[in-house]
Amino acid sequence: MLEPSHNDELPPIPGKRYFTIGEVSDLCSVKAHVLRYWEQEFPQLAPVKRRGNRRYYQRQDVLTIRQIRSLLYDQGYTIGGAKQKLSSSEAKEDSSQYKQLIRQMIVELEEVLAVLNHTE
Repeated sequence: MLEPSHNDELPPIPGKRYFTIGEVSDLCSVKAHVLRYWEQEFPQLAPVKRRGNRRYYQRQDVLTIRQIRSLLYDQGYTIGGAKQKLSSSEAKEDSSQYKQLIRQMIVELEEVLAVLNHTE
């Protein structure tokens, strides 16, 4: 289990369209029951629900969860404070989410480059 202050050490997000709650739990180092609780608290989190109320998260949901995790665990916000920060950051398009997306894309491009260099 990662220490809360090591958000940068989270695994890269695979290039899939949908993720199960178990996969998101592993990708964000947050237990599944915490994810279900956060869904109730943060309106930004609304995974697609299919048969039997199974949750399917998209890439944007995973990034939002990582941002919530960072606010709560790394920056010490309360749930109420994190809600306010997220809603205000939505209004002004907080750059941290874009930075995280860019970091993720760099990691994926480096992996592709490594594969291409290895096949030569």
